[in-house]
Amino acid sequence: MTEELEQLLKNLRMKRALEVYAEQHRAAEKDDISYAEFLTGLLRAEWHHRQEKAIKARIGRAHLPELWTLETFPYAKQPGVNRRQIRTFAELDFVPKAENIVFIGKTGVGKTGLASGLLLKALENGYRGQFIRAQDLFDEMYASLADRSSRKLLNRLVKLDILVVDELGYLNLRPEQCNIFFKLMEERYRHRPTIITTNLSYDEWPNFLGKPQMVEALLGRMRHFCHTVNIEGPSLRVPEV
Repeated sequence: MTEELEQLLKNLRMKRALEVYAEQHRAAEKDDISYAEFLTGLLRAEWHHRQEKAIKARIGRAHLPELWTLETFPYAKQPGVNRRQIRTFAELDFVPKAENIVFIGKTGVGKTGLASGLLLKALENGYRGQFIRAQDLFDEMYASLADRSSRKLLNRLVKLDILVVDELGYLNLRPEQCNIFFKLMEERYRHRPTIITTNLSYDEWPNFLGKPQMVEALLGRMRHFCHTVNIEGPSLRVPEV
């Protein structure tokens, strides 16, 4: 490699191409490949490297609690989960269609694992998303009231391709927090999907969100384009002996 070519690759920030150049060059001379094939090999290596970096960056920003995958979910231990349905979700058609997914079930049945697995699948396929515990979300909403940054918070969350709200349940909420949550769901409606995990059936939501009429409007929008998955099965957290 000439000094000029090395410097050009550095200036263009083609780190991977620079790393594999010598190996690719030796292979090109050995197999007598064309200049076009040689260049294609370098650019392919660089492209894959950048794609891997982009995926890692999206995963880092998503704040996943663990890198659960749909492929490693213990379906055999959880008869309450329809594997075919989850496989259909994994095709990610629900994302461009802005269809919500709500996992309902008692603690430990695998709701968080499935929601995280779907988010990870979406991140690997170029979508931007975030995982957030419901309590943390409402805490952020309450904090945003103090410095009047609620609009900024909403703008960030609304723009996410996928938002996962985990463990939506009995929380001590103020009316102002509920109002911001209603606004969030309203602005994501028919634009971007939200995945929610909860241990509460829909008829219990007014008990912690209050304002029955507003909750009815919220559920009307959220369930309009929505897949509701009721997981009636055993807890996966039973200690193995």
